[in-house]
Amino acid sequence: MASPSTSRTTPPCGIAATIDLIGEDLLQNIVARLPAFSFASAACVSRSWNLVCDRVLCRPKLSSACSFSSSLEVAVEDVLNKVLSEPIRPHFAIASVGPLFDLHQAHLLITAKLGSKVPVITNVPSGIIGRDVFSDEFKEIQWELTEEDDDPGIKVEAIPLLKEIEEPLAVMIDKFVMDIREYSTSISGCRSPSAIIMFSDFEAGMKSVMEKMDFAMSPDTVIVGDCGCQFLHNNGSSRDTSTTEGHVSTAVALVFAVDKNKRHGTVETHFNSVLSSGLSPVGPTYKAASVREKHRDSMTWLTARREGLRENIDGETILNQVYDELGERIQFPTFYIGVTKRRKCSIGQDKVGWVTSLAFHEVLGDNQEYLFVGDVGIKTGDLFRFYHSDSNTALTTNTDVSNNLKCFKQGSTSRGDKKEVYGGLVFTCCGRGESFFGKPNIDSSPFLNNFPGATLAGTFCGGEIGRGDLSAYGKESQQQKSVRCCLHVYSAVYLLMSYTPSKGN
Repeated sequence: MASPSTSRTTPPCGIAATIDLIGEDLLQNIVARLPAFSFASAACVSRSWNLVCDRVLCRPKLSSACSFSSSLEVAVEDVLNKVLSEPIRPHFAIASVGPLFDLHQAHLLITAKLGSKVPVITNVPSGIIGRDVFSDEFKEIQWELTEEDDDPGIKVEAIPLLKEIEEPLAVMIDKFVMDIREYSTSISGCRSPSAIIMFSDFEAGMKSVMEKMDFAMSPDTVIVGDCGCQFLHNNGSSRDTSTTEGHVSTAVALVFAVDKNKRHGTVETHFNSVLSSGLSPVGPTYKAASVREKHRDSMTWLTARREGLRENIDGETILNQVYDELGERIQFPTFYIGVTKRRKCSIGQDKVGWVTSLAFHEVLGDNQEYLFVGDVGIKTGDLFRFYHSDSNTALTTNTDVSNNLKCFKQGSTSRGDKKEVYGGLVFTCCGRGESFFGKPNIDSSPFLNNFPGATLAGTFCGGEIGRGDLSAYGKESQQQKSVRCCLHVYSAVYLLMSYTPSKGN
């Protein structure tokens, strides 16, 4: 009986000895070519193999792909096979699916493949931006699917904004912000995370949400996203937390926090954002005079007076003045009013502070008495100005974005360490794209031209989230430097992901 036993154990020992003899450099070269699941298995062989695998993934990585298959199952399989065809340890995933696919089924297929410990957000945007899984051609398509992953030294969690009929929205928003703070504190020791990617439906009241988020978070926290889409999510510990008993998620934040317990020598991950605006101001500044909110219809009726004058002007006269000012420069523009709002703000029991922000409201029409605009939240005395969609402005600000990215590419940290860009996301308005610019892939070009080897993905949005000031809307006056703007229209918001290599890499 001993002989068969010996014969069975000898070959594995011989194999192990042979593998050890090939050396770590060759082993690293081999495992670096494995697909993700095989790579994960290799990392479990032994402690020495695990260390080799750690070296392969010592730098952050973003993986993305798009499938244009008419079959949901095939599309999901195509994308996952592509993004998992190389070594990667997913820390999160964002999957964007076309409107003809079943959102719940797509979410189940993706979470089943990635496992319940990976935070996954599956959404239905107005289109996608990414590289075709088969042709490797980069496309901006208004409808289909994309997928992302990332990131050593960073912990990621999906935190929902829950809506409850019996609780005021303000209370739920406060809880949402405090949940983000609590998670960030537990991971990094800091109340503000490094970055937040947001997704929300049209009913989430994102103006109030972003006002509080901007007030509560450190200026260094980057916040981007899509505020007008359907979505599902899981938080890394269960299948789907989009609905819980008595609650429905109206928004979800994918929160990135630096791990305070990360290993020495782990690369340092950075997030930056930049905005391309497609709005151009027109006409004088007005002051809201009479304001009537229609909460059921989510709209506001208002009259106004020109700043510095006392005479109230009806909606029809206001719009006629704007059309006269615009002339025939733009055909069929979409109009918005940009309202400057100064409001008190607080989170929970925190000290009350003041926030000044610019909020865009779409112009819906007029009659002989009122101007009709979308959404509520405007008060008597608020100043506003008209803006219109303008492809020339968008092209100009796209060039500005490209120049900013070029400067970033050439720049370095305060310690002289060069940041290496490994990926990016773009959230662009569904009103932009080829029909707006007259040619394709305009919003992708600033990133692709500057970082041709890095992964880029994105979506067409029903509203773009991009935390920042008014610099993208033209030259700021001294008074405007404190004005914040987090929700945009006819814009493209870029999230840049980079890292500083550790000294040992």
